[in-house]
Amino acid sequence: MGPPSPDRPLLLPGESHLTAPEARGFSGIDTWVFDLDNTLYPHDARVWPQVDERITLYVMNLFGLDGISARALQKYFYHRYGTTLRALMAEWKIDPYDFLDFAHDIDHSSIALNPGLGVAIEGLPGRKLILTNGSRRHAENVAKKLGILDHFEDVFDIAAADFVPKPERSAYEKFLGRHGVDPTRSALFEDIAKNLVVPHDLGMATVLVVPRTIDPFRESFEQEAVRAPHIDHITNDLAGFLTDRVAPALAA
Repeated sequence: MGPPSPDRPLLLPGESHLTAPEARGFSGIDTWVFDLDNTLYPHDARVWPQVDERITLYVMNLFGLDGISARALQKYFYHRYGTTLRALMAEWKIDPYDFLDFAHDIDHSSIALNPGLGVAIEGLPGRKLILTNGSRRHAENVAKKLGILDHFEDVFDIAAADFVPKPERSAYEKFLGRHGVDPTRSALFEDIAKNLVVPHDLGMATVLVVPRTIDPFRESFEQEAVRAPHIDHITNDLAGFLTDRVAPALAA
């Protein structure tokens, strides 16, 4: 698969879902785990661009930089530490809660209610949890606007992970321990391929959720339909995948 372009679908024409030949299925799954940002909502909801801009503004204010310089520093932090927050905590001892409150102070009006996704999640047997590198407040605000918050038992956020983000192994281990989740009986839905390596290693069924077209506000590697041993399934339509692939597998 070549590099994606803004005008080309990430899956082949007519494809919304892909399943690897040796994919882990959904029989016996009793815990359904969902990432939040760019997984439970499409990029046209314009949630992540706002958060990203707020992080840039935080860096501008903290260091007295112009926008271009702050953006470059922010991306350096992201690639070196996994999140800007982790970098600022490690090197400048900032208050993480102040950072999260600032970064997630966004307009939610562009998030559309998604009844189809709500019905699909509600129909999953067992527990449903959100696992996010963001804050609990952010996750709850977004899920509420989508109309799906009531379907989830709990949110495991970056604070619960002691501010160690995915894809670090300890973030997943803390999540599994906190909620008593058996990874071999759980499935994780996530939008960044590298964040599925450890979960697959631990025994979880993995589903990569990609956008239908490239989101210009995110780096291309974060949204590619990667076909790799740690990815069991790929979809660009989460509600459709739950309805068309998961539900029939559970009924079989």
